[in-house]
Amino acid sequence: MTPTAIQMIGAALFAVAILHTFSTKFFEHLAHTRPAHAGVWHLLGEVEVVFGFWAMVLVVMMFATDGATVATRYIDSRNFTEPMFVFAIMVIAGTRPILQTAMAGVRMVARIIPLPGSMGFYFTVLALVPLLGSFITEPAAMTLAALILADRIFARSISSRLKYATLGVLFVNISIGGTLTPFAAPPVLMVAGKWNWDIAFMMSAFGWKAAIAVVVNALGATLLFRKELAKLSATGSGGGNAVPLVLVLVHLAFLAGVVVFAHHPAMFMGLFLFFLGVAQAYSRHQDPLILREGLLVAFFLAGLVVLGGQQQWWLQPVLMSMSSDAVFFGAAILTAFTDNAALTYLGSLVEGLSDDFKYALVAGAVTGGGLTIIANAPNPAGIAILRGHFEDEAVHPLGLLLAALPPTIIAGLAFRYL
Repeated sequence: MTPTAIQMIGAALFAVAILHTFSTKFFEHLAHTRPAHAGVWHLLGEVEVVFGFWAMVLVVMMFATDGATVATRYIDSRNFTEPMFVFAIMVIAGTRPILQTAMAGVRMVARIIPLPGSMGFYFTVLALVPLLGSFITEPAAMTLAALILADRIFARSISSRLKYATLGVLFVNISIGGTLTPFAAPPVLMVAGKWNWDIAFMMSAFGWKAAIAVVVNALGATLLFRKELAKLSATGSGGGNAVPLVLVLVHLAFLAGVVVFAHHPAMFMGLFLFFLGVAQAYSRHQDPLILREGLLVAFFLAGLVVLGGQQQWWLQPVLMSMSSDAVFFGAAILTAFTDNAALTYLGSLVEGLSDDFKYALVAGAVTGGGLTIIANAPNPAGIAILRGHFEDEAVHPLGLLLAALPPTIIAGLAFRYL
């Protein structure tokens, strides 16, 4: 296939955007050392802005080379349901009623685990919440886990090594923890309907393996940093005044409604707008809504959708040239450079794939979902919530990659050999 001029430009801009994500810490450093232009440096240092910025450049280039009609038609052809859904689910999951409910559940489980300090709490968050993502969706699980960790772990005086290790395990566990069901993990969702993968299949082929890997990863991080975690008090902030049970149930109903109608933006955005009215009416039972974080993440994902649409010409041939044995490792590696849902979607377009190829493609895609911020749709949500606790308020991509490698290897071994 001979690429068009705009496809070549799109591939080049995609590569530049990836390099830009590895440079955000540098721009944040410039913002602190050169305050005269701090606003510009902060903008370029916002990792959630990167793909949206270069997507804008692509659209401008498309206007210049192909004209307004072609550019407009291309944008209209993109599916922005996922960015809108992630925005809505982040804001609802990050409210005080939902967060207090999740925190109470984590505390209850943590009390059963006979570990000193915050070890039991830490293990429970990294093991239980990602698996919960199979039912409330991965973006919601990421939001809850990141907010809980921000309050109870990252807000303390902990080492940078613990911060990066926690982020790496969290990202990997969220990516594989959503595979117990066919609707929670974006890369599974892309193929489940076409390939007839139901809950029974997901549980038998992926779920139990993912659960083992999630627990092993969480336990490994807990034991590795046991001395530091044991020194942290088991008690944390109260998270505000207790919320009435009725209001908790209303919030849970909104959360469930958005999950149920995840593929119907008119429905879930309507529910979300109704939710905003309820939140405003009972603002005394709310903390500030994470609207800014949610919008930034949605902007990031929308930019990825626009830029990613120009990568099929080279990505699909590379993926389809692999054998069922090689595609597992190929998908895990490619996922680090593009959204894992995009990989499985490309696979779903090909007819006649063997069952082994299908399994290897999806298993590889979810295994590599924690390596970079763009590897899995919920990752930007975690970055948006936790980055303020890192130096210069920026997460170094290389640090995340190195921290995510050990849990990624554990996940890969589980999917390949169990």
